[in-house]
Amino acid sequence: MENRSLTTLADELLETARASSSGRSATTVYGGHEHDLRQTVIAIVGGRSLGEHDSPGEATLQVLRGDVRLHAGEETWEGAAGHYLHIPPRRHDLEARTDAVVMLTVASRAD
Repeated sequence: MENRSLTTLADELLETARASSSGRSATTVYGGHEHDLRQTVIAIVGGRSLGEHDSPGEATLQVLRGDVRLHAGEETWEGAAGHYLHIPPRRHDLEARTDAVVMLTVASRAD
């Protein structure tokens, strides 16, 4: 059984994101193509975004640090550390209002 500090990981990813030209950094902490569940921790420098992209399927977002804004069509959701959101199943964008770290959880169904 693996034990991992999300606080330490958030610090490391933010440091990497600040040094990156994209202003972001991410790592999968659980799952992958061989699993039905995938959890990815994403750090984004304040003022940057992921850019609009398609929904990965059934997914949730938990804000671990900072302030974020999720845009999906005409809807906007603002979240801060400790907030949780079910990501709508359509194109969306995640913007960091401050340096932020989130955990994206995606469930896929095996065919």
